[in-house]
Amino acid sequence: MKKCIALVLLVIFALAGTASAAGLDFGVVLPTREETRWLGDEADFLAAIEEHGYSAQILFSQKDSATEKANVETLISKGAKAIVLCAFDAAAAAAAVEIAHEEGIPVIAYDRIITGTDKLAYYTTFDSAAVGRAQGEFLVSKLEAGKKGNNLYLYSGALTDNNSFLYFESAWQVLQPLIADGTFIVRNCDKAVEYKDKYDLSRDEMVEIMSVIDTEWTMSVCKTLAEAHLTAAAADAKGEVFVLGPADDDCARALSDSFHADGEVTKVWITGCDGIEASVQYIIDGKQSMTVYKDPKNLVDATLVIIDAILEGKAPETNAVYSNDVIDVPSMQCPVVTVTTDNIAEIFFEGGVYDGSKFVNWQ
Repeated sequence: MKKCIALVLLVIFALAGTASAAGLDFGVVLPTREETRWLGDEADFLAAIEEHGYSAQILFSQKDSATEKANVETLISKGAKAIVLCAFDAAAAAAAVEIAHEEGIPVIAYDRIITGTDKLAYYTTFDSAAVGRAQGEFLVSKLEAGKKGNNLYLYSGALTDNNSFLYFESAWQVLQPLIADGTFIVRNCDKAVEYKDKYDLSRDEMVEIMSVIDTEWTMSVCKTLAEAHLTAAAADAKGEVFVLGPADDDCARALSDSFHADGEVTKVWITGCDGIEASVQYIIDGKQSMTVYKDPKNLVDATLVIIDAILEGKAPETNAVYSNDVIDVPSMQCPVVTVTTDNIAEIFFEGGVYDGSKFVNWQ
């Protein structure tokens, strides 16, 4: 029902924005409708548009940089005074930022920083390093004291998304000392084994590792990778397994399904991220071990603080700075929280995110 309402509102505000003689207050470009995460962000943007009476439009790029650029050009043609862009490809999106800048329109990178340009105005993000650390620390917390040779499977987000490197780097720095001393044995990536003694990885070294375990933020790719890794793994690489899932709950569920389907796997500890509703049931059922909750409303609200300042002709207040490899971008950073069965009621049910009565086997 929530999705249907969001779609109806999208049409309404798209038409309203098109008809506005004064132009759009802002436009939003999100990467795809195929990932649950972005539908939640869309719904929160739409709610804010309705509540505050903005003239705005939301477009999706469907994981295609050419479509993304065309969407930005469409918003420019409709007089958008600011553009919120969640890039599919961090580097390719620089061209769209440059086009908007030439028209005097500031671009706010949303959730994913855009690299390779000095024209990016602002960035709104969650604490990406905290996400990876939380995932790594959770896996470490489930180790049996003193036990060596624990089976570790690593997975990363898409190489086109700069956040994937931030997540992986911070998780690696938690896990690496335990890989180096033999507490963990990486079972699905020879490059990670090759670099097991290196705490600080270069960007190129991360690419070498991540290109083997890149899920592309896609459930079908997760399934294919996990099945291939498990098929290649010997029996001693199964049993109890620790899985660093990419920072995406849809991917975590796909990986979980594959690992749980293998008869030689007896226990799965697996990390996720975002707090997607479907993963709440997985956590309750013990099929997903945790999620790092990133409340999209917080990110939308932070973005609107910047937009409101732009519309008022003021300099937005920010609370962080992120480098996009060319400049330090003024940023708004939002917090994250680890959710397990221990605090799922407090964060999700008592917090009003989800209705606890909808979930099976929860009391």
